[in-house]
Amino acid sequence: MADTDLGHPRRWRILAVLVGSLMAVIIDTTILNVSLRTLSDPVLGLGATHGELEWTLNSYTIVFAALLFSWGVIADRVGRKRVLLTGLVIFGLSSLASAYSQNPEQLITARALMGVGAAAVMPCTLAIIAAVFPITERAKAIGIWSAAIGVAIALGPITGGLLLAHFWWGSVFLVNVPIVVLVMIAIGVAVPESKAPAKRPLDVPGVLLSIAGLVLLVYGVIEGGSRGSFTEPVAWGPILAGLVVLGLFVWHERRTANPAFEVRLLRHPGFSAAIAAVGFVSFAMSGFLFFSAFYLQSVRGFTPLRAGACTLALAAALAIFGPLSAATVRRFGPKLVCSLALVTVAVALTALTLVDADTPIWAILPDFFLLGTGIAHVMPPAAVSVMMSLPREKAAVGSAMNNTMRQVGQVVGVAVLGSALSAVYRLDIEDKLTVLPAATAAKAGESIEATLAVARQDTTHGATLVQAAHDAFVSAMHVSSLCAAVVALIGAAVVARWLPGKPAAGANPWGGGGGGSSWSGTGGSGGGNSWSGTGSSGGGNSWSGTGTGSGGGNSWAGAGSSGGGDSWNGNGGGESSSTGAAGGGDSSKGTEGRVDTAADK
Repeated sequence: MADTDLGHPRRWRILAVLVGSLMAVIIDTTILNVSLRTLSDPVLGLGATHGELEWTLNSYTIVFAALLFSWGVIADRVGRKRVLLTGLVIFGLSSLASAYSQNPEQLITARALMGVGAAAVMPCTLAIIAAVFPITERAKAIGIWSAAIGVAIALGPITGGLLLAHFWWGSVFLVNVPIVVLVMIAIGVAVPESKAPAKRPLDVPGVLLSIAGLVLLVYGVIEGGSRGSFTEPVAWGPILAGLVVLGLFVWHERRTANPAFEVRLLRHPGFSAAIAAVGFVSFAMSGFLFFSAFYLQSVRGFTPLRAGACTLALAAALAIFGPLSAATVRRFGPKLVCSLALVTVAVALTALTLVDADTPIWAILPDFFLLGTGIAHVMPPAAVSVMMSLPREKAAVGSAMNNTMRQVGQVVGVAVLGSALSAVYRLDIEDKLTVLPAATAAKAGESIEATLAVARQDTTHGATLVQAAHDAFVSAMHVSSLCAAVVALIGAAVVARWLPGKPAAGANPWGGGGGGSSWSGTGGSGGGNSWSGTGSSGGGNSWSGTGTGSGGGNSWAGAGSSGGGDSWNGNGGGESSSTGAAGGGDSSKGTEGRVDTAADK
């Protein structure tokens, strides 16, 4: 590369390719929600039980959350392009396996493998973007990367609905295969290779403990919901074991030199409150998407396409207010915006208790939009607070922990709220099934889809069973939505107590002072522009970090040290187009600079 100040000459083409690979992974998380009812159908799908549907969602997310750190470390060691391609291969092949699964167990296993591949994609795409873009364009590029996530979330339900309207359920997974092939070809042609010279060791025990703990905990919660009771050993036993294993995980992470999850950072109250807010809102959103899919299709009788279109109200609010929330946070501060946003989420979820089987859809969609509005105002202030609450050298770790907490929130949200839904439904429907033979009643009581399947075959009691199923599900949905609302209110209280407020004029989250242009930070002596950070002596632009030392330096969640240089989640002084070691280079997650290889040239 001739001039690292100008970035890679093909950087915008590279960005388009990376965004394509990211969207392939993200769209799969929402495309599945409109497929749940079909998967539960024994004729059109796999006849999956309520618990098996929860595992279909959670097997993907648990593995995704647990492996984000590890894939980032591996990518730094062997090359980000190589790991990105490897992740896409795993994702594509496991999508193929998911599409042709013959039973729920095979699908759950294949989805877990999809999570292995997906976990490699997100950190690699972001690290490559940081390596190929100059600091002046990096914020814009990462903004596009972030916006692509919102677009993918919006496209997922509609895409799933369109596919299910014309093809069998496996098409929602099979569609990933041609996309992955095209993206891999584009990556091979357009994306340069880069790696970090500093080799970080993998925390294998930490990864294994985190997966084991989450699996045991989620298994116990799902079993308790499926059985309608948490007093049986098969429910409370795994929950207790999971908590013990997660306790061992925390103990290990506090003592290892290279933890997969930097639990020591939780000592910072502002940081803990910020990632807790992300976890709480992810908990509520994932549970809402789970039970709303069944409400729209099983109770209202909507097609998957129409159900997907209804969720666009939520996605539209995210797309509209997500980019605008930065200005709101700048004016009022993270604490006020985030706490009120979580209260808004709680209000929207509580309003769902007014919904019944006959509520006009036009009266429900504004509530979906309100929920999306609240969620859109939680993520940005939480992300900024992560940066404001930590030393700049810990910004990369904090950001990764933020992403991990989002995934964990989704896992626990589906498990807990899905189990509450199942348990309440079973209790409410039980006395309505006494007209059926004992064996048939037991099967019909497993879920709303099981009840409706029996009703379709019972000419005598069919209409009565359908009405009872609708009433029981709506009652269960009310309980689940109230549980989610309580969690959101707890999040609001945590945020109001510990999240940083609006900084005073001229204040600097990391110390220092001066003038300049700032967003939750300061521009130090000589100017400098800052976003949650400082621009220090001689200039320097910062995004969640500082530009330090004589001559300036640009930073993205890191520092440009003496002599200039660009940094992303690390330190870089000067510039280099070969090794990117100390004394030169752009940095991504360390002291490494942009690496030029034959692929660049």
